[in-house]
Amino acid sequence: MGERAKALLVDDRKDNLLALEAILQGLPVTAVAVESGEAALKQLLTDDFAVILLDAHMPNMDGFETASHIKRRERTRHVPILFLTAADRDAQLALRGYAVGAVDYLTKPFDPWVLRAKVSIFVELWAKNQQLKAQSEATRERDAQWTRLTETVDEAARVLRAGGEDAAAEALALLEKARWGS
Repeated sequence: MGERAKALLVDDRKDNLLALEAILQGLPVTAVAVESGEAALKQLLTDDFAVILLDAHMPNMDGFETASHIKRRERTRHVPILFLTAADRDAQLALRGYAVGAVDYLTKPFDPWVLRAKVSIFVELWAKNQQLKAQSEATRERDAQWTRLTETVDEAARVLRAGGEDAAAEALALLEKARWGS
């Protein structure tokens, strides 16, 4: 479970990506920077992310179209998207961002401490979710072990009830096999 959370940074300008990476330094998150919506979608095929910081205005595939593709995929539909844009505080753009699945919409220049706080919350939620998944898997495995053990005890009891000169030895062998997990 030692996997580190990742944040996908999507902006067509390298200077903006560098600034975002600097803002996120010191947080328990690995920043993965890409320069287009297409590159973001490719990255999302191979990596899991705690949060996506997405520029709304990019050439070719803009942030809104990129978000729409992200939210259509089963694997990525629950990844929170924070839109970042240099546009003025146009309420229509914010509504458009929320309509395609964004959890928040920040206009540049934004307060880096606010962005850090928001990313921190999503990283923490991601970590808790990973912890819950691990606990769930451990519980499933424990339940499977109990099921196998119960089946073995039942089989040993059937052998003993059936009787025969080797019944006790056969039942003991079944129980020993279960004890050592072979």
